[in-house]
Amino acid sequence: MERFARWRLLARAHPTVADVLLAGALFVLSLLPVDPPGGPARAPLSGGAVLIALVGCAALALRRRHPLPVLAVVTAAVVLALLTDHGRGPFVISVAIAAYTVATLTDRRTAGVAGGVSALLVGLAAVAALGVAWLDPAVVVLLLWFGVAVAGGDAVRSRRAYVVVLEERALRAEQTREEEARRRVAEERLRIARELHDVVAHHIALISVQAGVAGHLLRGQPEAAEEALAHVRAASRTVLDELATLLGVLRRADEPGAETEPAPSLNRLDALVEGFAAGQPVHWTLAGQPRPLPSAVDVAAYRIIQESLTNAHKHAPGARVAVRLRYDPEGITIEVRDDGVDPAPADHGTPGAGLGLLGMRERAETVGGSYTAGPRPGGGFLVRAILPAPEEMAE
Repeated sequence: MERFARWRLLARAHPTVADVLLAGALFVLSLLPVDPPGGPARAPLSGGAVLIALVGCAALALRRRHPLPVLAVVTAAVVLALLTDHGRGPFVISVAIAAYTVATLTDRRTAGVAGGVSALLVGLAAVAALGVAWLDPAVVVLLLWFGVAVAGGDAVRSRRAYVVVLEERALRAEQTREEEARRRVAEERLRIARELHDVVAHHIALISVQAGVAGHLLRGQPEAAEEALAHVRAASRTVLDELATLLGVLRRADEPGAETEPAPSLNRLDALVEGFAAGQPVHWTLAGQPRPLPSAVDVAAYRIIQESLTNAHKHAPGARVAVRLRYDPEGITIEVRDDGVDPAPADHGTPGAGLGLLGMRERAETVGGSYTAGPRPGGGFLVRAILPAPEEMAE
């Protein structure tokens, strides 16, 4: 069995060589002095018999390239051999081999018509040569060879087509998985980039604020300067810790369900505002009754306020900043405004421009909210976000 499988693999790898060997073997067998069943003994080997067998068997070497012409040539050779009393040995089987090849390489209708015509011609030649009826066992066996050959070839063709369909489906499924993996990687990169921007920009801005305060108070109020430097150290530790968290997430490739980003909350809003208030007047108000929010909304709200304060410090240093957070039954509304005088368009950027504003817009839209940002009519800049969080969605 193993040897047969090995020969089969070799035949698939070198089909032309396999066909030539098959044609040669059938030619040699066709020259053997074997009488056909049910008929009279054949005449001794002659040049005509050799020539007919040579033409019919040689055509089989091209059966995969030209299946229908080969079937026609082999059928004609077999019919001629039967009518001239030169049908020797298993040469008649060559027609069945050609019909099998047609069935494997063409559609079912073509194979049926071609095989039926060949069977009819060979059957008529056998009836005439043997002088028997159509129901004679020799003729019936000969016709059965055609039926088995065509049916076997059609089964092989159907199986090959089925295997091709399965391979195409598997290929499409693999491509779909690769595309999904690339999409998830792109989303994760975007999320990590946004988180890095929020974390680093905020804490670096805080460090800048406190360092400026320390430099201003260092000579006259060393104790206050020392307190500002303590804030710098604390902010530095915080940014390092959060960066370490993100890097740890990147290393945990075998834990797809692991937490993928820090989860700040509006519960830390006091500390956030206090970090900026030392170098810039920041006032914040709360309206409505605070309640637990869905985690995605909670994180988005915190990051929007954080980025707004960072932008205010960067583009309107020293200006007064007002933060207003309002809870209502449908969700929360965030407003962050500063009193910067006549900000240039490049200061804060137009709404939706720049990484910071783009990140805030993405965070708001991710949770189904709305976001606007732009210069105020009387000077300064306003960021406003409405995030949906119905009371029944509270977690």
